[in-house]
Amino acid sequence: MTDRDKMNPKIDVYLDKVKKWQAEMEKLRAIMLDCQLTEELKWGKPCYTFQNSNIAIIQGFKEHCALMFFKGALLNDPSGILIKPGEDTQAGRQIRFTNVGEIVEMETILKAYIVEAIEVEKAGLKVDFKKNTELIFPEEFQDKLDKNPALKTAFDALTPGRQRAYVMYFSAPKQSKTRESRVEKCMQDILNGKGLNDR
Repeated sequence: MTDRDKMNPKIDVYLDKVKKWQAEMEKLRAIMLDCQLTEELKWGKPCYTFQNSNIAIIQGFKEHCALMFFKGALLNDPSGILIKPGEDTQAGRQIRFTNVGEIVEMETILKAYIVEAIEVEKAGLKVDFKKNTELIFPEEFQDKLDKNPALKTAFDALTPGRQRAYVMYFSAPKQSKTRESRVEKCMQDILNGKGLNDR
């Protein structure tokens, strides 16, 4: 099977429409296909998978184009090129480019990283997500938790993402009265084990 056969027509369409980083994305695409990965369009971007597991995705930004490894945190980074996309990103890591020459120069290194990312999948390795313990509860909510053990138990049972969404929602208003009313409104949902956006 040639690399041509592995090309996904949806990615052809995507690359035809891209205004910026087209040459860079095409070069990254060729490298990914060369590593025997399956090409799919996911989240509206060229995504590369191995046996249905996401390995990497090509992303275009204003200042750079990037190859993001879904489990980049598990890769050894001998060249020191993996970048954490955001402060709270736990698993993903990007390699950023500003011109096609950089990609051509790094092709051998990139392939080594891709091969390692495939090995991580084959070994079934998982990123150990840290629970975010940094949640700072507004006093209006803390007060309710202290007075209502059932509410505290229910809140503690929610997933970290749901807890975080509530705390951010309760903390947002400047006025204590508004924070208080938000807490009041959500108490029953918390007791029912529902997240802020669960219907």
